Amino acid sequence: MATTLSLFWNLSSASKKERINATVKLVNSLEKFQGQHAPKPEVSPGSEDDEENVGSTDGLDVLNAHDVAYSIRRLIRGLASPRESSRLGFSVALTELLSRLDTITSAQVISMIVDGSKIQGSMTGQEERDVLFARLFGLATVIHSGLLVRQTPLSTSPSSATNSSSLESYKELVNHLLVLAEKKSWLRECAWWTIGQAIDAVIKSSVPWREEALVSALEVVYGREKDIWTPEIVAITLKLQPAMLKHDWKSTLAPTFKDSAILAPANFASLGRILKETPGEDDWQQSNTGTWKAQLHYVWNSIFDSLLPENEPECRQNALFQEFFRVVVDETLFGVSSSPERKFWGFLVFKKALRRVDGTDLPMLFTKNFMRSWINHLSHKDRHLHKISLDVVKDIQNFVQQNPELGYTLILQLTGIHGSQQFDKLTKTKTVESILSRMDSNGIMKYIQSLLEEMDESNNNATVEEAKKIWIADQFTALIRNGAIPKREDWIQLILNWFAVQGLYLVKRKSAKGLLAALRVTPSSILSENFRRICRIKLLGCLADLTPPTALQKGEKAPKEGTIDDESWILKVFTVVNDLDKDSKHVTPLSEPSHEEQLLLQQAHKTIDHLRQIDGEMREAARGVELLLSASLLHRRCANLDEDEPDAGILETCIAAAATMFSTDNKSKNRRKSHTISQPDSDSPKPIDMLVDVLISFLDKSTSYLRAIANKTFLCIASAATETTIDLILAQLERRNPADLVADEEDETESTTSEDDNEDAECSDEENESDVDDGNEAALELRMKIEDALKANGAEAAIGDTDEESEEELVDDEQMMAIDEHLAEVFRSRSGDGKQNKNVNAQREATHFKNRVLDLVDIFTRKMPRSPHNLRLVLPLVELTTKSGNDERQLSDKARGILNNRFAKLKDPLQEVDQEYTETILDELHIRARKAHSSDTLATLSHCSLFICRVLMNVGCENSVLRLYRESIADFMTRKASSLNITFFKDFITRYPALGWRLRDDILDGSQKAINVYRKCQAFQLLNMILALSISAGDPQDVLSFILKLHTSVLHFIDSACDDEVSLSAAQIKDLFKLVIFGVRQASKVDSSNKNVWDSGVWHTLHGRLVASKRFSSSTAILKLCSQVESALQVQHSRQNNSIASKRKAEEVEAEGVSSDVKRRKKKKGVPTSQS
Repeated sequence: MATTLSLFWNLSSASKKERINATVKLVNSLEKFQGQHAPKPEVSPGSEDDEENVGSTDGLDVLNAHDVAYSIRRLIRGLASPRESSRLGFSVALTELLSRLDTITSAQVISMIVDGSKIQGSMTGQEERDVLFARLFGLATVIHSGLLVRQTPLSTSPSSATNSSSLESYKELVNHLLVLAEKKSWLRECAWWTIGQAIDAVIKSSVPWREEALVSALEVVYGREKDIWTPEIVAITLKLQPAMLKHDWKSTLAPTFKDSAILAPANFASLGRILKETPGEDDWQQSNTGTWKAQLHYVWNSIFDSLLPENEPECRQNALFQEFFRVVVDETLFGVSSSPERKFWGFLVFKKALRRVDGTDLPMLFTKNFMRSWINHLSHKDRHLHKISLDVVKDIQNFVQQNPELGYTLILQLTGIHGSQQFDKLTKTKTVESILSRMDSNGIMKYIQSLLEEMDESNNNATVEEAKKIWIADQFTALIRNGAIPKREDWIQLILNWFAVQGLYLVKRKSAKGLLAALRVTPSSILSENFRRICRIKLLGCLADLTPPTALQKGEKAPKEGTIDDESWILKVFTVVNDLDKDSKHVTPLSEPSHEEQLLLQQAHKTIDHLRQIDGEMREAARGVELLLSASLLHRRCANLDEDEPDAGILETCIAAAATMFSTDNKSKNRRKSHTISQPDSDSPKPIDMLVDVLISFLDKSTSYLRAIANKTFLCIASAATETTIDLILAQLERRNPADLVADEEDETESTTSEDDNEDAECSDEENESDVDDGNEAALELRMKIEDALKANGAEAAIGDTDEESEEELVDDEQMMAIDEHLAEVFRSRSGDGKQNKNVNAQREATHFKNRVLDLVDIFTRKMPRSPHNLRLVLPLVELTTKSGNDERQLSDKARGILNNRFAKLKDPLQEVDQEYTETILDELHIRARKAHSSDTLATLSHCSLFICRVLMNVGCENSVLRLYRESIADFMTRKASSLNITFFKDFITRYPALGWRLRDDILDGSQKAINVYRKCQAFQLLNMILALSISAGDPQDVLSFILKLHTSVLHFIDSACDDEVSLSAAQIKDLFKLVIFGVRQASKVDSSNKNVWDSGVWHTLHGRLVASKRFSSSTAILKLCSQVESALQVQHSRQNNSIASKRKAEEVEAEGVSSDVKRRKKKKGVPTSQS
C-alpha cells in the first residue's frame, strides 16, 4: 500500500495531465498486485476465516488482493469529495480499474455505490449535492467500463457459474438513475443521458438478456406517464426505434405523434413544441423541465446523428433534414412568439448544422425567420442576442475560409429573398465583404454573373428597380476596392466594361457575341440619368483605385493587383471606349462632340498613336504622356455628360507638350504641322513644365481619379524633370496668407459669375427666394443682437415706433452715439466671423493641396534618387517641417518622412552637383539648427546636414564641411541660447569618423571657452567618442600628443573643482576620470614603442587634493578612479623603463658577442700548422 497511497492525492489535481499520470500508475500497480494474489477458498459459515471477514460485507476480499479491494472502496468514496477535480479523477481511475478486473460483478459495484451515496438527514445542501453526483458518476463508471454487459464469468471464482453482469443489475442501475432524474431538476438531463448510455451499451452487446433489457427500458420510459413527453424521452426513442423494429411504435407514440417514426414529417410540429421546452404550452409536455440553460440539450446531437450522420454519408437524409429545420427550428425556435432564450438555442442549432450540411444543401439553413432574427440582433449592440449573432458571423467566415467555393452560395443567401441587398449596412458589419475576401476567383466570377442576371430582371416598381441597379453598381465597386479580394483580369475588365457601357452609351440592338453579350446588356433595359451618372462616377473611381501611385522598389511588397502586362487599366478602358464608338450598329454615345471638339479629339488620338511608336529611353515618358491624354479624354467625356464643362486648354496643352517633347525627325515635324499643332517659341515654357503644370492642376481637383492620374503620370515622366520643373513644384509649397487665398477664390468666383450673369438672370428670382429662406435663421440672430444693443441704451420703447417725433423725444444725441457704437460692434463681429470661417476653409484646402503636391516630391525622390535636383528639395521641405502650424501636422510629418527616409538613408551618390549651391544649403541648415525650437526639428536638420555632407565629400569639399561644423561647435560652446545639442555632433562623428578626428582640437579648445560647466562636460563626451571611433584615422604621434593635451585639460578642470572655482557633480567627475583611463588605454595601443613619458605624480597629487576636499573626500568611487588613473600611468611608465633596460641589455650582449668573436679569431691564428 505504500506504493499506491501517494497516487490517490494526484487524482484530485486540477491538471488533467497529472490526473491521467496518477491513474496510469495506480491501475498498473493494482494490476500487478492482483496478478500475484491467490484467491481465498470458500469458507463455511461460523468458521474462523469467516469470523475474520465480518467487517467487509461487499465480498471484494474473496477474489481480489487486499490492495485492490481497498482501492475500489476508496475510489468509490472519493466520488463524493468536493476537493478540486476529485470527482473527475476518481471516476476515471475507477472506470479503468473496473475495465481490467474480471474478479468483480456489476451488482457488487452498484451496491457499493448506492450504499456509499446515501442521503442522511443531517446533511447540508452542498453535502447532499456531492452525494448525488457521486452516485451519478459511480453508476456511469459501471457503464463506461463495460462491466454492465460483460459476459465472461469471474475468472477466479470458486463457482464458475457466477457472471459479471445480469439483467437484474441492469434494471437496478436504470431504476437508480430514474430516481436521480426525479430527485433534482438539475440532474434530470445528466441522469437520462446516462440511461441512454446504458441502453447503447445493451444494444451494442450480445448478452442473452438483451431483448428483455430493451423491453424493460420501454416499460420504464413509456409506462409511467405515457402522455408526458420531454426531450430526454425523445432521445431514448431515437435510440430504441432502430433496435426494436418489430415493436408497435405507433401505439407507443400515440396520441402525441401521428406517425410511428418519430422523425417523420408528420411529427415535426409536435416534436418542435417538445424541443422548445416551454412549460405548460401543451398538456402532454412536462411542466417541470428545470431552469433554462445556455447549452443545447443532448437530444439535438441524437437528431443530427440520425438525419446527418458524419461517418455514413450514404445514410444522410438531406430532404428530411430540410423539412425538420424549417418546422422545428425556423417556425418554432425562431417563431414570432418565441422568447430570446429559445432563439439563442436556434442560433446554436444553426451553428451545429452549418458544420454538417453539404454545400448543395447550404441554402436550406437560411430560412425566413432565422434571417429576420439574425439581422435584427446584429443591427444593434444592445440587443439580447447580439453576441451570439456575431458568433454566427464568425462561424460563417471560418466556413468560407475552409470552403472558398461555397462563398458564392452564402452571398446569394445573405442578399437573397430572405436576406437583404444591404445586409452589411443593416447589420453594421462587414459580413458580405469578408466572405468576398475569402472567396476564390471562380466564385467571384459566378457572383458577378449572378448580379448581371439580376440586372435583366424587371420590376414594375420603378423606385425598387432603380435601387436594385444602384446596389449592383455598389457591389461591383466593392469588389474592385476591397484589397483582400483576389484580383483577376477577366472579371475586373468585365466590371469596368459594364460601367463604361451603362454610363456612356445607349444600347440600340442586342448583340449575340462580343462585349455586349458578355455584359448581358439589352435594349429593353431603361436606365435613368441618375443611374448613368453614378456609373460614370464609379468608373472613374474604380480606375483610380486600380492605378498604383508609385513604382515597386527593391525590397518593397508588391501593391494590390492593378496592372497586367504593363498596361494600365485606364488604357484598357480607353481602348474599349474607342471600339464601342466604332460599333454604331449596337450602341450610340450619349453625347456627340461639336465640330471644334471633334478636331481636337482627332489631334489627341493621332498624338496617342505617335506616342505608342516611341521606343528607347523615352518610352517610359511616352507611356506616361499617353496615359495622361487617354485619361484626360475619358474624364472629358464623363464631364460633358454631367454638364460639367472641362477645361479645353488642358487637352491642348498636353497635345502641344507631347508634340514638342517627342519630336524626333523632320518627317514627324511635318506630320505634326498637318495636325495643326502650334510649335512653341523659344520663350515658351519647356514641355515637361507644361505637363507638370497640368498635373498640378489635377491635384487641385477634388476627385481621386485626377489625383491618381497625376501621380501615375509623374512617375513615368519624372526622369525628364529639370530645375524649372522642380521649382514649379516647390512653388506650390510656399506658405501664403489665408486672406490672399480667399481673395483669389473671390476673384475667380466673380469672374465666373460675370460670365454667367446673362444665363442666370431668368432664374434669379427663385434663387433669391431660396436665399431668403436659407438666411432666415441668420437674420433672426442678427436682429436679436441689434435689439439687445438698443435695449442696453434705453431705446427699447422706440424699437417698434414709427413716429419720428416720438423717437426724437425718447433718444437724445448721447444715446444715439452709444447705439451707433454697439451696432458697429455687432456688424463688425458678424463680418469678422464670416471672414474667419473663409480663412479657415481656405487654409484647410491649401494644406490638403500641399499634401498632394508632396506626393509628387516623394515620387521624384523615389524614382530619381541620384538626381542633382534633389538638392533643391531640401530647404523647402525643411521649411514645411519647421514652420508648419498645429493644423498642418500631417503636412509637416509627411515632409519630415521624406527627408528622413529618402535623403538621410540615401546610399548612392548624387550626380553632377553644384558645389557652391550645395555649400549654401549646408550653411543654411546649420543656421537653422542653431535656432531650432524643438529636438525633432534639430534631428531632422541633422539628418539633412549629414546628407549634404556626403554630397560635398563625394566632390572633395571636406574643408567646407569642417568649417561649418567648427562654427557650430563654437556657437554651441560659447552661446547660451544656442539650440544645438550634443546629439547633433555625435551623429556627425558617428557617420564620418575621419572628419570627426579633425575636429578634436576645435572641441578641446572650445571647451576652455564654454559658457558653463555642463557644456564643457559635453565637450569631453564628444572627445571620448572621437577617441573611440576616430583614433585609427590619425597619425600615432598626433594621437599621443592630443591625449597628453586632453589629460592636462582634464587635470586642470578637476583641480579647479577641488578649489571650488567650478561646481562639478560626482557623476561628472567620474566621467572625466573614465575619459582619462580610456585615453591611457588608447595610448598604449598606439604607442607600441612606449616612447611617450607619462607623469603619474600629478595624479598622485590630485588624489591627495581629492582626499582633502570636503565635497569629494566621502566619495570612494571618485578616489578609486583617481587611484586607477595613477596606477595605469605607473604601469605605463614601468613598461617604458623595462623597454629601455631591455634595450641596453641587448646592446651590451651584442657588444660582448663581438669581443668574444675577436678573441676566438686570435686564438685560431696562434695555433701551429703541424697540429692542424
